[in-house]
Amino acid sequence: MKTLILGTLAALVAAAPIATAADAQARQTTTTTVKRGPGGREVVTQRTVTRGNGYAWRTGERFDRKRAQNYRRITEYRTYRLAAPQRGWYWARSGRDAVLVRPNGTIAQVRRGAF
Repeated sequence: MKTLILGTLAALVAAAPIATAADAQARQTTTTTVKRGPGGREVVTQRTVTRGNGYAWRTGERFDRKRAQNYRRITEYRTYRLAAPQRGWYWARSGRDAVLVRPNGTIAQVRRGAF
């Protein structure tokens, strides 16, 4: 019985990184472009684009900027038709969403598709 359990655990541990690597590979695309520059030199440009479903933020949840895709603090909130934040609060960009964050780090409001 012990051998069966250990074998199952070993198979699960071995299969987990494979699924994660395949998922990350599907979201990340690397494009290499070769052009002729001035003087006939080759100019190699490599661009990596990460696409994914992003993260769906919810009100009351703790905001973690590491999980935010394309994180930026928004200082010009009027440009994006967002309400003025209260003292200590701030608007942050996460992908195409605008997130209003309280001073304690929880989310007060999520505006989907603001960008």
